[in-house]
Amino acid sequence: MFKDNLIQLRKMKSYTQEDLAEKLDVTRQAIAKWESGETVPDITKCVQLAEIFEVSLDDLVNYTPQQHMGLNLPPKGKHLFGLVTVGDKGQIVIPAKARSIFNISSGDELLVLGDEDQGLALVNPKKILALADGIRKKQN
Repeated sequence: MFKDNLIQLRKMKSYTQEDLAEKLDVTRQAIAKWESGETVPDITKCVQLAEIFEVSLDDLVNYTPQQHMGLNLPPKGKHLFGLVTVGDKGQIVIPAKARSIFNISSGDELLVLGDEDQGLALVNPKKILALADGIRKKQN
């Protein structure tokens, strides 16, 4: 996983192995060994790689496109939780990882927004109301 993610991210940024080696203060051969799976970088270099590529450390090391509908690594703070199925009454089950990251608990209310071109979004209504209140205060 790591080696594949490293190759993909390096190519997405159009970095050569030498470019990346320079940013990390390592040799091009070290990058080549990481990409071949012969060796892996130490944790400090992994943290630097995650920062350079703007992805989470967890995604850099563990992300597999097969688990995410074949899609590439998302940028840090962006998530793809997978598919959900709409039940007979329109209900969906929000994946556990999404509930954990966004601190969603049973009984919480979510605002459903829709755009016919972009799709649906679930939003914390308190944040939207706070944003609207801030806008209103600035207009007065």
